[in-house]
Amino acid sequence: MPEIFRRPRLLALSLGGTITMTASAAGGIAPTLGAADLVAAVPALAEIAEIEARSPFRVGSSSLTLGNIAAVAAEIRAAFADGFDGALVIQGTDTIEETAFALDLMVRDDRPVVVIGAMRGPQQPGADGPANLLAGAIVAASPAARGLGTLVVLNDEIHAARYVRKGHSALTSAFVSDNGGPLGLVAEGQARLFSRVTPLTLPPTLPDLMPASAAGADIELPPVALVKIGMGDDGRLLPALAGLGYRGAVIEGAGAGHVPGVMAEAVGALVRQMPVVLASRTLGGPVFERTYGYPGSEIDLIARGALPAGLLPALKARLMLVLALKAGCSREAIAEAVAAFR
Repeated sequence: MPEIFRRPRLLALSLGGTITMTASAAGGIAPTLGAADLVAAVPALAEIAEIEARSPFRVGSSSLTLGNIAAVAAEIRAAFADGFDGALVIQGTDTIEETAFALDLMVRDDRPVVVIGAMRGPQQPGADGPANLLAGAIVAASPAARGLGTLVVLNDEIHAARYVRKGHSALTSAFVSDNGGPLGLVAEGQARLFSRVTPLTLPPTLPDLMPASAAGADIELPPVALVKIGMGDDGRLLPALAGLGYRGAVIEGAGAGHVPGVMAEAVGALVRQMPVVLASRTLGGPVFERTYGYPGSEIDLIARGALPAGLLPALKARLMLVLALKAGCSREAIAEAVAAFR
């Protein structure tokens, strides 16, 4: 007998964001629609997959927390254990690059997790939400997307979670991947992959990065400071971090990972108190490790104990450090985890 075609099963989780926002009596737009509303507005989705729609949150994405995303990751993992073939996460674009990377760390499965959003609300001319939702479902249901980790799909482009970032505040083409570009695109109803990322392999010494209490959104996570360096900065903020309760820090240095020479001793003192990851404020390329040797350079800071973030931008390095600290990682295990992104 011929094999009966089975549509893939996808879980769609809506967290809010512009894609869900309609006009508010108070002015502007605010999140009102849920996942079921969004799915119902795109009838073509029924041809792609069998979709179960849930709405765990309805907020602007700048209000999402890592605890919220840990709860979403737990829900996806449970759905995969129940036989779902992929997952769609629908949210605001402001923090998509962070959500996608956190899910990439916490959902270790070959099945696709696709994060989508919209730059225009559903009541605005040229609303891009329906097209992004359809493209995201096509990718999440595609066998070609398996093994790529979490993906971001907007403007018909397919991006890897570890590289994507929001590069514009208004355009529908806002999302870019500076290191290598998009992995592919959606055209004629098909996910077309032009390249593939190396599977994210974290060290075997690294504990599971899914917080044990992730079934709820109010889990307590260790605070990690994000410090961006500007010209003439003297580092006076660094000695205050431990007293403010921070358990780790990410320093977003200039160029290949540099700070003013007058800050170098403060960085060294901070390393003795907590793990410190060194990232770059540039939009592409790695933190260097063995090129520049002056005070405040990467060689100097690494010698003082700072951990180079490799290709990870500061926002994602911070998430990595938060989860590693929550998992109880030693400094050595954290160093191994960060090294995976060189």
